[in-house]
This record gives sequence, structure tokens and C-alpha cells, in this order.
Amino acid sequence: MQLRTFTEPQFGATYDDLLAVAQATEAGGFDAFFRSDHFLTMGGDGLPGPTDAWLTLAGLARETSRINLGTLVTSATFRLPGVLAASVAQVSQMSGGRVELGLGSGWYEQEHTAYGVPFPSLAERFERLEEQLEIITGMWATPTGELFQHQGKHYSLADCPALPKPVTPVPIIVGGWGTKRTPRLAVRFASEFNVPFGTVPDVQAGIDRVREAAGGRQLVYSTAQVVACGRDAAEVERRIRVTGRDPQQPGQDGLFGTPDEVIARLREFAAAGASRVYLQLLDIHDLDHIDLLAREVLPAVADL
Repeated sequence: MQLRTFTEPQFGATYDDLLAVAQATEAGGFDAFFRSDHFLTMGGDGLPGPTDAWLTLAGLARETSRINLGTLVTSATFRLPGVLAASVAQVSQMSGGRVELGLGSGWYEQEHTAYGVPFPSLAERFERLEEQLEIITGMWATPTGELFQHQGKHYSLADCPALPKPVTPVPIIVGGWGTKRTPRLAVRFASEFNVPFGTVPDVQAGIDRVREAAGGRQLVYSTAQVVACGRDAAEVERRIRVTGRDPQQPGQDGLFGTPDEVIARLREFAAAGASRVYLQLLDIHDLDHIDLLAREVLPAVADL
């Protein structure tokens, strides 16, 4: 099982804060550093304000050397597909091919209103997501020297040079809880399907749906889970409180407890079909948390 760190900078983070997490991630031996793509906090004041996902990853591309970098997930409402394809390809070049793209339809209406971003209906957002996936993958697959064309319902590209190119093929991540369209998009475009923030049975059900739809096509199956790990009960309780949950009843999802308890839960997710877990770290200043997970949890699940 691979473990990755996953941050939510919209709750309040500077670039330097995220750099510290990314460097701790790399030093700890984790597989990758990921971040959300949001411009508005879902609680608290969000100070000092949002950081742009792809500007952040571009900077980290030059200040890390081993870990992969990506979004979970970029909102298709925030960027035009041709521009997004170019941005991701450039970060691929800046990182030596260590970039991944999680792409979703967008869901947080309030941040769109706050920052002046159009927020169409759910049906249209899914149409746009599918078309963006068609354009991005089509541009990257277009041989150098040839032109890419696309005439769709929401986007039109004419005589596009489809540049720059990623250094290596960019893994695309699709995720969510949809039972029909989401599995179809994952099977058609993605190399990874992610089930976010569910219980073990929920994650297994989501993976099983996509696996059935895949018809033998191989994908990586993953989940994102909030984590609060501590050496003793007091440290566990302190870290659970940071998540906004009740330490006595934190919920059936998530990874809560001592290293041994977190390892046991990760084994359950592995048995449900997840070979990769994104550890949602809600206190990005708690670098000791990352160190504890790296020393006590990461080695114990490497063979799952």
C-alpha cells in the first residue's frame, strides 16, 4: 500500500507552510504530496487566504526531488481545458515528470460566487468535466508537429499546437460517489479511481462499481481519509479535536488512534481493494504528526 499526504490549504496556509509539509513528506518516505483545489474556506477565517493549486505545485516541483505532486481534485469549473493541459504539462517539465492530475466537476457553489466563477448545473458541470478530459488527454496524445482539433458543446479548439508536452504520461485521477457517470468517466480516462472519505464498506462498494465497469481494465484504487494518529490517548485526542470531530465518537470513517490502530484500519481498507491512501492532514503545522506516520505506520503497510 502506498501512503500519500493530502492537504487542505483553503483552511489557511502560505506557500511556505505547504513547502514544509511537502519536504517532510519527501523526507519521511511517502509516495506523494497532494493538495485540494479550493479558493474559499469551509470553516474559520481561512487566513492568510487561499493559494492557487497549480502555482503551488509548480513551486514545489523545483523544491522537491522525489515525490509525486498532484491535486485531489482540480475543479473543471476553475480553468479552461487547453490552459489547464498546458499548465500541468509545464509542471511535469519542472518536476521531471512527477505530476498527477485529479480532475472533478466542482461542487462548492459559495466559492464560485465569492470569486466570480460561473457555477452551472450539476448536469452541465459533468458535461464540462467529460469534455475537459477529452481535450486534455487529446492534447497530450497529439504528436508534436501536429494540430489538435475539438468541436464540442462547451469548448472549441481549432488548430491547437497542443504544447507543451508532459515529460512522461500524466496519471489522471477521477473520484467520487456517482454510480453511473463517474465510473464510466474513470474507466474511459483515468488510471486511478478514488473514493473519498467513506467507511470501509463504502469504499469497497465504490471500488467494486468501477471494477465491474472496467471489464478487466486495470486501475489503481484509492481512498482519501482524515488521519489523527498519536503515541498515546492524549495525543490522539488532541489531533482528533483538530479535525472538528468528537474524540469519543470520531466516526466510522477515517484513521484515528495509535499507530497500531491506524495500521489495523489501513489493513481493512487494503482488504476492501484500496492500494493507495491519501492521508488528509488538517493541521499542516503539525510536522511531528507526519514524522510519526512516517516512522511507525508507513513501513508497516508497505507490503499490503
